[in-house]
Amino acid sequence: MNLEIYDSTLREGEQSATVTFTWEDRLKIIEELDRLGVSCIETGMLTSQRDLEFIRRAAALRLSHSSLSAFGATRRAGEMAKDNEGLSLLADAPVSIVCIFGKSWGYQVEKVLRTTKEENLSMIRDSVSFLKDAGKRVIFDAEHFFDGYSDDADYALSVLRTAWEAGADTVVLCDTNGGMLPDVIGMATSAAVTAAQEMTKETGSACNVGIHCHNDMGMAEACSVSAVLSGAVHVQGTISGIGERCGNANLNTLIPVLQLKLGFSCIGERLALLTDTARRISEFANRAFDEREPFVGGYAFTHKAGTHIDGVIKSPRSFEHISPTAVGNMRNMIISSLSGRSAMVEKMARILPHLDRESPEVAAALEAVRIKEEAGYSYDDAEASLLLVIRQALGMRREYFQVPHFKVMTDEGSGKEENMRSTAMIKVEVGGMEELCAAEGIGPVNAMDKALRQALVRFYPSIDQMHLTDFKVRVVSGGATAAVVRVVIESTDGVAVWRTVGVSPDVISASWQALRDSVDYMLELRAGEKS
Repeated sequence: MNLEIYDSTLREGEQSATVTFTWEDRLKIIEELDRLGVSCIETGMLTSQRDLEFIRRAAALRLSHSSLSAFGATRRAGEMAKDNEGLSLLADAPVSIVCIFGKSWGYQVEKVLRTTKEENLSMIRDSVSFLKDAGKRVIFDAEHFFDGYSDDADYALSVLRTAWEAGADTVVLCDTNGGMLPDVIGMATSAAVTAAQEMTKETGSACNVGIHCHNDMGMAEACSVSAVLSGAVHVQGTISGIGERCGNANLNTLIPVLQLKLGFSCIGERLALLTDTARRISEFANRAFDEREPFVGGYAFTHKAGTHIDGVIKSPRSFEHISPTAVGNMRNMIISSLSGRSAMVEKMARILPHLDRESPEVAAALEAVRIKEEAGYSYDDAEASLLLVIRQALGMRREYFQVPHFKVMTDEGSGKEENMRSTAMIKVEVGGMEELCAAEGIGPVNAMDKALRQALVRFYPSIDQMHLTDFKVRVVSGGATAAVVRVVIESTDGVAVWRTVGVSPDVISASWQALRDSVDYMLELRAGEKS
């Protein structure tokens, strides 16, 4: 059975407290969602000529799999639909689908809209009819449906019937407050589906039911699944669940659950693009990617315990509920004191593929990791540094550059925090040639990063594509200012993402270790691509 996946990242996602999209961001996100193959992409709230101009730009994109939808509201109380500016903009929008929302909870009608239940039904009827007359496919979002159904089921269902009678193709049941449990969602959705079936017989036109859940209790995905199992055929959500308050139903989770676990057709073979798409959109949203996300997160298929690693090597099904490749992700095994020889053999396979548990190289690598861990290093979240340690233990780590000298200075300026700047001066040597560079940055790590890359770009032009995306510091021993700190740096070259670690009583030294490892790892990656 096919499900219609309706993405609302550009509207609901931007209602998140930490997210703002430029027009260019929006266009790139639309292209990513089209590549993923979602059924419909909401372009955002349409309230002005400027919004309409963006939709015109979006409509000019050459999309292969997705349709675009514009979003708006029903008319106001006491006016005609044809006189409502928002509805007129929707009617003029160069898209075939429009989605409008209206109230389905009597409490909201009387307390928020300050009108009567009868007038609310008229607002819905007039608005849907107006847009159908304009040749649009109309989706009606029944806002607060589940609260309304719990309070007055007959009125909530009359809202749905009114929308269908006026020509709405799909009516979406919204858990706007995000406060419903999955069993309540399922029961109310079943009642709505029954009403839809009755209306289909009466009108001779298909009346569909959809679901739109918010995540205020951490149950948006479970509630959405419950609705689908109760007959909903249209599913709304956002990438990574970004949205107002606690967010919306997460399509990164919903799509594979519905497709892989329940057998519904959502995006077909393009499911393998899910992880990459999720990460790209997170970059456009300028937000740190949640590595603990199910299916697409970096930790989703990461194993650390020795027994788990041994089991997954022998039979992946023993500790993985799906194949990572099904969603475009990959398996990862963390090497630590909890891991055994099997884990190290698996980790070293990309370097020396013919090793076994008894190989002396495996013992040497484990010993190197043990020594590092005793010094405060942890490779749980720094696999790039781990691979460099393994190469070092095997005598296979290449020295891409030497640093005869580097110096970091912080200038407090006028004493105000916003005026504090750092300067780094670094001399590198590559193949007997030297390069000396200085750079100013916001903080010493930023300055070191800039200076090092400026010095190296002459010898390794690809280094210009690299930049830091995250920086974390943690105290691992000692106290107060005498503590040993662990620094983890996340870097990217626009394609791959990697993390490196440094440990020292001096935070600058620890940062330098992590930064140097980060550069070494990138150069190792590029060397591997050329070999």
